[in-house]
Amino acid sequence: MELSPLWISLKIASASTLFTFLLGLFAAWGVTYLRRAKHVVDGLLSIPLVLPPTVVGFLLLILFGQNSAVGRLLDAVGINLIFTWQGAVVAAVVISFPVMYRGARGAIEQVDEDLIFAARTLGMKEFTILRKVILPAAWPGIAAATVLSFARALGEFGATLMIAGNLPGKTQTMSVAVYTAMQGGNREMAFRWVAIITGFSLLILILMNVLTGHGFRRRGRISANG
Repeated sequence: MELSPLWISLKIASASTLFTFLLGLFAAWGVTYLRRAKHVVDGLLSIPLVLPPTVVGFLLLILFGQNSAVGRLLDAVGINLIFTWQGAVVAAVVISFPVMYRGARGAIEQVDEDLIFAARTLGMKEFTILRKVILPAAWPGIAAATVLSFARALGEFGATLMIAGNLPGKTQTMSVAVYTAMQGGNREMAFRWVAIITGFSLLILILMNVLTGHGFRRRGRISANG
């Protein structure tokens, strides 16, 4: 059994999660304390969550294609994202970003504002407050959002197929391998990849529960104490 789709999927998901973590975290931090047009900005950042992945892939294909200004600019510096694993990373970032952003924003909004006000009173700068106050307090939720964004990137299909194609050994991920196997009538191979993807998904969910487990215990103690 050729395992390249597994390694390609893990490589793409890992690389995209790094970008998604940083972008999603800072976007969540900024939007949480935004005063104007908050709902509009939140909607724009969340829209990939509700768009069909093929639509996202089509828009990325138009944006980074050689006929667009962005595509020509990238081509001039020797960067080509179409039908490459790097293009698949871009697709995974766009698709998984809302998961990270909304999860991190929810975690940040749960932080006690009194802690933030106290830090400001002590003269801390906003980035220092983020690093020393907000992140430690919101870390379980942020960690869970990171794990879920990795899972979303690992299972991405539509946008990846549109922008990166289906090149065995180069851009063929596990999800695309399932599609290819079914198209070729190889149900046994499709079932194998489905089993692998399902196993990874279960492990990811268990990891998320472990990372947020203290939250379950804390709620349990609160309930027990009335």
